[in-house]
Amino acid sequence: MKLLITGGAGFVGGHLSERLIGAGHSVHVIDDLSTGSMNNIAHLKDTPGFSYTIESVDNVPLMAELVDEADMIYHLAAAVGVQLIVDSPIRALGTNIRLTEIVLDLASKKGKPVLFTSTSEVYGKSQALPFTEDGDMTFGATDKGRWAYACSKAIDEFLALAYYHERGLPTVTFRLFNTVGPRQTGRYGMVIPRLVSQALSGRPLTVYGDGQQRRCFCHVADTVEALAGMAEAEEAYGRVFNVGSQEEISIYDLAERIIEHTNSDSEIVFVPYEEAYDRGFEDMERRIPDLTRIGEMLGWNTTRNLDQIITDVVAHNRKSSDVVTV
Repeated sequence: MKLLITGGAGFVGGHLSERLIGAGHSVHVIDDLSTGSMNNIAHLKDTPGFSYTIESVDNVPLMAELVDEADMIYHLAAAVGVQLIVDSPIRALGTNIRLTEIVLDLASKKGKPVLFTSTSEVYGKSQALPFTEDGDMTFGATDKGRWAYACSKAIDEFLALAYYHERGLPTVTFRLFNTVGPRQTGRYGMVIPRLVSQALSGRPLTVYGDGQQRRCFCHVADTVEALAGMAEAEEAYGRVFNVGSQEEISIYDLAERIIEHTNSDSEIVFVPYEEAYDRGFEDMERRIPDLTRIGEMLGWNTTRNLDQIITDVVAHNRKSSDVVTV
C-alpha cells in the first residue's frame, strides 16, 4: 500500500516508517518539525519507497493531494509531552483538534482509512484499573492546564468515531501508554530519556513529586508492531485499542534502575510538581492498560521488558552522544 504518515518525523513516526517499509509498503511522511526531527527519518531518505514533505498538516491544498495519493493515513501529528502541554496549552489544543479535523475531513471525501494515535491521558484521573477502552474518563478542572492535552485527544477520538458512524469513514484509534525507545528525546517531559540523559552526564536525576507514581513503559518496536498490524484489519474499524505494557514501576524505582544500567554516580533529587510544571499540577498515581481487546484482535502483546527498554535507550544515547541538558 501507499501510506501517508502525518507527524512522521516524530519519534514514533520514524520507527513506524521503518516497520511499514520493511513490510513492503511505500511511505510518505509529512511533518513541520515543530516537535519532530529529521534525525528520526534521515537514515530512510535514500530508501526505495520512502519520501517526505516538510510542511504543516494545516496546509490543506497540499494535504488534499497527499491524501488523494495514499491508500491509508496514519495520523500521528500532535502536540505531545506534559511539559509542552503545560507551557503551551493554546498550541496543544489548536494543533491536536484542528489537524485531526483536517485529516478526517479530507480522508472522508476519498474514503481513505485513518489510523489515529491517541493517548492513555484520556483516562484522566480514573482509578478503575486496569483501564479498559469502554471505561469512563475522569478529567480535572479546566483551570488545571495539565488536562488540556487529555481533553484535546478525547475530542479527537470523538471526531474519529463520529466520522466513522456518520460518514462511514474507516477509522481506528490507538491509545498509547508511555511509548519509549531509541531516538526519543526528553525535551518535552518524557521521563526515561530525560533520566538516562541525566545519568550519563553525571547530573542529578530529577524525580517529580514523591516518586511513588507508577507507570508502565512500552518499547517503541512493540508499539509500531501493533500499529502496523492493524493496517489490514478491517474488523478494527470504528474501534479504540489500548497499546502498552502491563509491567509497572514507580518513578523512583525507575530512576534507581537507570542508575544501575548506566553505572552512574548521580544522585536522585526530588522536585515538587509546582516547580517542575505549575501550581496545582495534578498527576495520576497509576496508569495500567487492559490489553484484552488488542490481544483478541491481533494476538498482540509486548515482547520487550523494561530492562530491555532502558538498555536500548542507554545504548542509543551513548552511541549518538545524545546527552542533552534537560
